[in-house]
Amino acid sequence: MRAVRYVGQGESRLVEMPIPEATEGEILLRLRCCGLCGTDLFKLDSDAIPKGTVLGHELVGTVAALGSGVSAFELGQRVVVPHHVACGECSLCQRGSETLCSTFRENLLFPGGFSEFILVRKRAVAQAARALPASMPDAAAIFMEPAACVLRGIDKANLPAVDIPLKAATTAIVLGCGSMGLLHLLLLRAIHPEIRVAMSDPIPERRRLAEVLGADAACSPEGLADAVERLSEGVGADAVFDTVGHPDIVEKVFPLSREGGSLVLFAHARPGARLALELNDIFKHERQIVGTYSGTLAEQRRVFTLMSSGRLDPTPLVSHQLPLQNFQRAVELASQQKALKILLTPGEGEGTRGAS
Repeated sequence: MRAVRYVGQGESRLVEMPIPEATEGEILLRLRCCGLCGTDLFKLDSDAIPKGTVLGHELVGTVAALGSGVSAFELGQRVVVPHHVACGECSLCQRGSETLCSTFRENLLFPGGFSEFILVRKRAVAQAARALPASMPDAAAIFMEPAACVLRGIDKANLPAVDIPLKAATTAIVLGCGSMGLLHLLLLRAIHPEIRVAMSDPIPERRRLAEVLGADAACSPEGLADAVERLSEGVGADAVFDTVGHPDIVEKVFPLSREGGSLVLFAHARPGARLALELNDIFKHERQIVGTYSGTLAEQRRVFTLMSSGRLDPTPLVSHQLPLQNFQRAVELASQQKALKILLTPGEGEGTRGAS
């Protein structure tokens, strides 16, 4: 089989590898598509992964082989599966911090999603893999894991409940109109239908797509304050979701949150990045700053239900579909902000879907 392996200094290469064999409790998937994630880009850019690593974890595949004892799946079924599963028993898991569990860090996909065949380990087969209904396209299913990460952050923002009558509209700010920023918009709309969302991005095309997808305001960073003042009726944003990871941007936007509001840090930042915030603005006004990392099985179940019901449709975020041999081109497009979500496939052709 062919797989994209990391060779160092930010470069990857398509190589031949043996097809792994499914043993007890495991399944072997034939790749249908795998999404290129911002975390993949971060690892490549920082040269933070061992040589020989095969990245890729936003995966949809077809069952090609079943290990002994596997009865929940059948040959030929389409399956979506994440790469991490917490132990559920340690002190962190017991306290609701499953994504920080040491067991959670184990990658249960071998060698990785950017490969023609992927072995799914026993724990992921038993707890995390899901057969896809015919009504759910691959381009939606690959968002199960990243959307679960977003949903976890939205939960941590402590937004007002949807059934509470408020004197001013619930308002959120999303920094960045890339694929993850727009996924925040779609999920906020799915679970808080009346929320007002202001988004900022320096790229006009991305701002226009944000408006098409339902943002109440999509503006340059310079215009964000006026938009939030208008949408929140002077109250300020209930939550700020950072999907860019630039401290200077976060520092400028944080004061646009209301008293008692939240700042949710979702994005990777450069090593050593620091926030300079006035402590009294946090203490005296009871603002919250929370970090959010990855997503759990519970959030994946909720996202899967939202997509199955039609309340969440992330397919407009897929801008490109490229074959595995064009992996470096995919990295370049994403790094240069010329693409949103890119799907890598085992096929030979490539195409674009309009979003950028």
